[in-house]
Amino acid sequence: MFAIVEIKDKQYLVKEGDSLEVERLEEKEGNIILNKVLLFSLDDKVYIGKPYLDNVKVEAQIKKEKKGEKIIIYKYRRRKKSRLKKGHRQIYTSLLISKITHS
Repeated sequence: MFAIVEIKDKQYLVKEGDSLEVERLEEKEGNIILNKVLLFSLDDKVYIGKPYLDNVKVEAQIKKEKKGEKIIIYKYRRRKKSRLKKGHRQIYTSLLISKITHS
């Protein structure tokens, strides 16, 4: 049994017991329900939403937030004595998929 869910405009394939990292969510630690399910597979049957399935919900648990690795942005304009160096670290939220319910 697996499902494809949409979180922050990105799609993830999830199964029960999976852990995944998504871009930072507004919610803090605790349980959340992901209801933007695009596809759900149960044994040999596949249910496809238009665009979402109303009767399928994915329950997940927020474990922690962490920073990704640093990305360096460097802009250089030749003959202008102009340089710009910036760094960026994206914050990710770690999720644990507890169960997928279908009614």
